Amino acid sequence: MSDNRFKIVFDGALLPGVESTTAKLNLAELFKSDVNAIESLFTGRPVALKRDLSHPDAETYLAALKNAGVDARIEAEQPLAFNLAETHETDSGASDSSHPAASPYAPPRAAVGDELPEFAPLKVLTIHGRIGRLRFLAWTLVLSLALFAVIGAVFPITLAISVGSPTVALVIGSLVGIAVFVAFLWVSILITVQRLHDLGWSGWLWFLNLVPIIGSIFPLLLIVLPGNAGANQYGAPPPRNSTAVKVLAFLWLAFIPVVIASGVILNMTGYLDQLEDSVDSGYETSAMSADEAATVEEDDAQSADDAAEPVDSPEQ
Repeated sequence: MSDNRFKIVFDGALLPGVESTTAKLNLAELFKSDVNAIESLFTGRPVALKRDLSHPDAETYLAALKNAGVDARIEAEQPLAFNLAETHETDSGASDSSHPAASPYAPPRAAVGDELPEFAPLKVLTIHGRIGRLRFLAWTLVLSLALFAVIGAVFPITLAISVGSPTVALVIGSLVGIAVFVAFLWVSILITVQRLHDLGWSGWLWFLNLVPIIGSIFPLLLIVLPGNAGANQYGAPPPRNSTAVKVLAFLWLAFIPVVIASGVILNMTGYLDQLEDSVDSGYETSAMSADEAATVEEDDAQSADDAAEPVDSPEQ
């Protein structure tokens, strides 16, 4: 074995402020193992979680363990004069108390250190896992298109039913609308939580979307900020982006300005309509006032004429 190989050593120590239960659960999630297997690592004896690593790989594993709350360390591998395989051999029939103890640096028999994959599998309908920025945009576009497709299919059906029974159409339309909205919101939450995990953040931060002002800025952060390059407490990084993911993400980025421009145009159109109505109303009011003024003048003139006519005296 060459001298430039390293191993990750853990002796049960935790980072300040991290509870033992939390660290064990984080390790179980990180190594895709059960808590019982993780318990064997907290004996107080140094345990080599991973061996024969290059220094960058060792740094990646160490960062993941730090995020999980454990205080592991990197040590250089030392050339050994005996066979490491002997440390794994067990004799179920041996009862001799003088049998030498296993090496304290032997890997755990649960093999939790070897279960960390290079990339995590993708699962849409779950809060577990991670997705990057481009995949977040691509999945959001697909979700939005699916929503429009469902609405486009249900609307004509509801319209046809309303011809015969408006009440039934209203009930069916309301129920379908609620079901579609709940499904859309649920999948959107799952996608956002996985994006938060890619940043190393808790999924509970999704509720920042409901906070005024912050809710309008927070989604932009999910699009702009890059995820963790290596593994974190939520697992290994997501797979590399495929061509389809890049194309869908580009389409969504191109679609956002169109939506914004459409909203601005609609608002301007509404404003111009209101302004035109105000001008027309003002013109009608002015015309009406002019007519009323002319009528008043005619009445005044008629009154003046009546007053100027001579009055016949009794003598005449």
